[in-house]
Amino acid sequence: MGSIFLKVLLVGVSFSGLLYPLVNFCISGKTAGQRPNIVIILADDMGWGDLGANWAETKDTANLDKMASEGMRFVDFHAAASTCSPSRASLLTGRLGLRNGVTHNFAVTSLGGLPLNESTLAEVLQQAGYVTGMIGKWHLGHHGSYHPNFRGFDYYFGIPYSHDMGCTDTPGYNHPPCPACPPGGGPLRKHKRDCYMDVALPLYENLCIVEQPVNLSSLAGKYAEKAVQFIQQASASRRPFLLYVALAHMHVPISATQPLPNPRGQRPYQAGLREMDNLVGQIKDKVDSTAKEHTFFWFTGDNGPWAQKCELAGSVGPFTGLWQTRQERAGSGEDVEGWRWMESHLMLARRHSWEEYNVAESGLLCELVMIPPFSAWDTVGPAYHLQCSITKPRRLWSQNPPGQQSRGTRTKEMVTKICGSSAKQTTWEGGHRVPALAYWPGRVPANVTSTALLSVLDIFPTVVALAGASLPQGRHFDGLDASNVLLGRSQMGHRVLFHPNSGAAGEYGALQAVRLEQYKAFFITGGAEACDGNIGPEQRHDLPLIFNLEEDAAEGVPLQTASAEYQAVLPQVRKVLTDILQDVANDNISQVDYTQDPAVTPCCNPYHIACRCQTV
Repeated sequence: MGSIFLKVLLVGVSFSGLLYPLVNFCISGKTAGQRPNIVIILADDMGWGDLGANWAETKDTANLDKMASEGMRFVDFHAAASTCSPSRASLLTGRLGLRNGVTHNFAVTSLGGLPLNESTLAEVLQQAGYVTGMIGKWHLGHHGSYHPNFRGFDYYFGIPYSHDMGCTDTPGYNHPPCPACPPGGGPLRKHKRDCYMDVALPLYENLCIVEQPVNLSSLAGKYAEKAVQFIQQASASRRPFLLYVALAHMHVPISATQPLPNPRGQRPYQAGLREMDNLVGQIKDKVDSTAKEHTFFWFTGDNGPWAQKCELAGSVGPFTGLWQTRQERAGSGEDVEGWRWMESHLMLARRHSWEEYNVAESGLLCELVMIPPFSAWDTVGPAYHLQCSITKPRRLWSQNPPGQQSRGTRTKEMVTKICGSSAKQTTWEGGHRVPALAYWPGRVPANVTSTALLSVLDIFPTVVALAGASLPQGRHFDGLDASNVLLGRSQMGHRVLFHPNSGAAGEYGALQAVRLEQYKAFFITGGAEACDGNIGPEQRHDLPLIFNLEEDAAEGVPLQTASAEYQAVLPQVRKVLTDILQDVANDNISQVDYTQDPAVTPCCNPYHIACRCQTV
């Protein structure tokens, strides 16, 4: 049986020298045959509405939209968790955090990582004769044996965790903004909120740090270059390959690749989307020119947008979690209709005659945008939503927008509600429903929109099946083989999905949100930190909130507990939740070491402020 091996070079790996000094691309034993190459691209903090093919208001994803027209688009596709490390662990293992142990994020100083007894997708395909490469964000442990090179990847080029977890000389756009790394010989400055100032962000090639701090302005270009080189080398070897690209986009900081000529008219987030789309386009173009008919391409995201980053966060589309964002009303004196009209979060509305309202004195910025037809829930014609943000949270208006007749008396002072975000870190749809595309000319049908209920968990078993490999024994998997859906033979996905707690409420990793066909039940709710700094309080529900997503994609109005529909769904929800918890209890589960030690912080020059070193 053929084998591939890793030549470990502890020193002397050149950033710009020979291609892939650690990978043996030579043919050894069995060759590729008809086994497909696999390219998986994972975006970071990208909202469902950030894909133009999903959301008509998005105009910045031309390459991804073209891929959607040439392949299959999934509109009911979900991350396995609503935050970074757990979602990535589930992608590489096909197992929920309660099984693989990864329930929350790893730190710069983490000793552990994805448990070593968990088999990764890269390890399975490597054993099946694939050349394996990873480019981008790892965030599953960087110390010792947790490094990607020891988890099945022959080649690695990227950053070990999120790119806001270290200072850089090109800090880009963040909210709040973070300063650049301290210059050589200068004293460390006091930390700002959410800013890392005592260690610079490292860039690895295999086991060596080749740049610290990373130049964020050129990172996307380096990722594209390394991906193209890997595809070229692997294709020439006649061996099948796995390339996993975990993008820095759309996580903050958004890189300032080029100064914006008109920052008010061209948002940094939109510029970042275009940069990401261009990077994906370069990788796809290389695939098309080298191994088009033999390469399966999967694009998706790790979780929803990070709403607390305000204008630097993406769009959830229609999945606004209105029950969470509309829990509390203003103080006495206002009419309900007036309050609903000016609400600071997404509102469903119909055919207003004006398109934009921006009055500085009111402290409110609103824009009316159209919702494109979406599945069965949009049955009464064109719909619009009123997207508003409060710029002066406690000062509201007593006047109507231009050209509008009075809609009722509005008081000058109202109490701003506290509700938090319904996106990243939450179990609302905006936290885990993500864009997803599949592309494989001649195999995946072109220009198809799939409504199958699928998950990032399905990537592992599906790719293993397509590669003709075998699932690891002695453990249970939460993902399913979606090959028949991808190849146009079926629309049958999951009947049930579970959305683990991811920081907004409840114990990390606990399963207290359940998707059952078109229904979704919450035994606990909470809002993550929003742009205005508010956090939605944790609320437990002995009788769960149950929403019918086909009729209420915005999760605004739960079913009445006394209704026949609720009473029919409730016992089914309780049963599937009991069954999964019993299955986990009987499974071979893993434990994660979340202890921390500053000594394991990646640092190429511990004698220099912020670990600064020259590019090798």
